[in-house]
Amino acid sequence: MNRINLHLVSDSTGETLEMIAKAALAQFDDPSVNRHFWPMVRSLQHLDRIAPDLAQNPGLVLYTLVNPETRKRLEEHCRHLGLPALPVLDQVTAALEAHLGQEQLHKPGRQHAMDEDYFRRVEAIQYTIAHDDGLGHEEWEQADIVLAGVSRSSKTPTAIYLANRGYKVANIPLVVESPPPKALFGLRQPLVVGLTTAPERLIQIRRNRLLTLNETGETAYVDSERVKEELQFARRMFADNGWPVIDVTRRSIEESAAAIIRLVQERQRRDRQIDGVGKPI
Repeated sequence: MNRINLHLVSDSTGETLEMIAKAALAQFDDPSVNRHFWPMVRSLQHLDRIAPDLAQNPGLVLYTLVNPETRKRLEEHCRHLGLPALPVLDQVTAALEAHLGQEQLHKPGRQHAMDEDYFRRVEAIQYTIAHDDGLGHEEWEQADIVLAGVSRSSKTPTAIYLANRGYKVANIPLVVESPPPKALFGLRQPLVVGLTTAPERLIQIRRNRLLTLNETGETAYVDSERVKEELQFARRMFADNGWPVIDVTRRSIEESAAAIIRLVQERQRRDRQIDGVGKPI
């Protein structure tokens, strides 16, 4: 299969455009794509400097440019070169204009403004890093979410992903020989979520981890019976405390995080309903 050139042209960081392109490419079976990334394109001069690369590497152009002049210049270059160009947010923006009854502001990078949400995400990331792997249990009550699970059950990457969505997350490894701090069982504000996985998958992940550490010998860390015992220990703890459980075996980090966010939102809706009838939360 021939490689295709995919040009991503943005007047901001390009994060939104990259996510859209990634999501679309995920619908194809191992596509061969050569990405050309052009962020912070906000002037006609900048666009003119990009044009030679478009000519040398013809392909599909996706763009998020809100300034009418820069959009027009890019479209002119693409017409001249015979390249397809797609403004990926136009249909969504037009629909919002119609339903909101107002026109868009045409301000580049407005979605990345340093507003309250931005600082909330920064605070969430700082908190999550400081409370990784069982650290800082004295401050777990400040968390939005606490993830619990055995070693290598995707706690840290899931926590970091959630932090980037603005959630303060602590995570704690569950070890048979070392009970977690008592603070875990008395939490009121955070939603405690248990992460579990299939033993075969967990053993595979742990073996790969040992290989990165140049450890090739057999240990209890990858022993089948031992791993099953660990997972049973964790599941009993989840059940005894009534914590919701996410099985991450066939889930990506993004899918696991989405399931956890749904749990948080469901809990918030229940709390609002209880509060709405005059009962304490």
